[in-house]
Amino acid sequence: MNMRAVEITRPGGPEVLRETTRPRPAPGSGELLIDVAFAGVNRPDALQRAGAYAPPPDASDLPGLEVSGHVAALGAGVTGWSVGDAVCALTPGGGYAGAVATPAAHCLPVPRGMGLKEAACLPETFFTVWSNLFMRGGLKGGERFLVHGGSSGIGTTAIQLARHFGARVFATAGSAEKCAACEGLGAARAINYRDEDFVEVLRAEGGADVILDMVGGDYVARNLKALADDGRLVQIAFLQGPKMELNLAPLMMRRLTLTGSTLRPQSVAAKAAIAAELRAHVWPLLEAGRIAPVMDSTFPLAEAAAAHARMESSEHIGKIVLEVG
Repeated sequence: MNMRAVEITRPGGPEVLRETTRPRPAPGSGELLIDVAFAGVNRPDALQRAGAYAPPPDASDLPGLEVSGHVAALGAGVTGWSVGDAVCALTPGGGYAGAVATPAAHCLPVPRGMGLKEAACLPETFFTVWSNLFMRGGLKGGERFLVHGGSSGIGTTAIQLARHFGARVFATAGSAEKCAACEGLGAARAINYRDEDFVEVLRAEGGADVILDMVGGDYVARNLKALADDGRLVQIAFLQGPKMELNLAPLMMRRLTLTGSTLRPQSVAAKAAIAAELRAHVWPLLEAGRIAPVMDSTFPLAEAAAAHARMESSEHIGKIVLEVG
């Protein structure tokens, strides 16, 4: 049986995305097959499309790292799920399609009271923020936290979670509208990077205890200056490039930590551990309405190229999703 999908025809811009048909996958051992309702659009999808982020050898070549939908079939050994359950899931790829198979341990129930469209915004972003900000960065209540790209899907999630768990939140963004959105979500101060130097702002506040950065380039050295003593810089992307000249003496003199991670290459077990923490600590907040994904726009699957163009314009605030089924 075939299904609709969007494939990357060659490395390039959004125009290389093309609707096609592919064989419907079957779930392997320990996997769920999900009939996809919505698929989230994320920066790694655009990097893969551009030829800069190859999928793992055993993953689908189709883009799409998070979906929502209903369980269509259970692979061998799967318990705790039933056909028809509403689910959202982190996938190793293949989300831009009518169905996708993914480890059951990377699936979470759609939070009570939330629609499938909103649920498709959760996995990639919440797995990334929780694992990097809390598990790796060790953010604690009372600390000062800075997130760059505060109006992005990652940024809007990080602001809400950090504030809920008691941090004082700062965010950078590139317009007055985006800064207002960040402050509306709980940032104590949003810094328009076109007008202000975030290093000066944070140093005046005593420095950031944790910084979550996806910019890279010359921001890395500036981030180190903006950290408080014993501060932690967590790197999750390099939109301005991964190579820079860096004086590492401050790491020793001020006991700083420079760390980071990328989600996709991590083991099934590592991502399952993140899912378990999310279910315990974050899903109750979503179900209580204390935090929520920020939605920017929805595109039909056939207009995936337009969705990518929207994301790469950096005009969006929050998450972009594709409506699949």
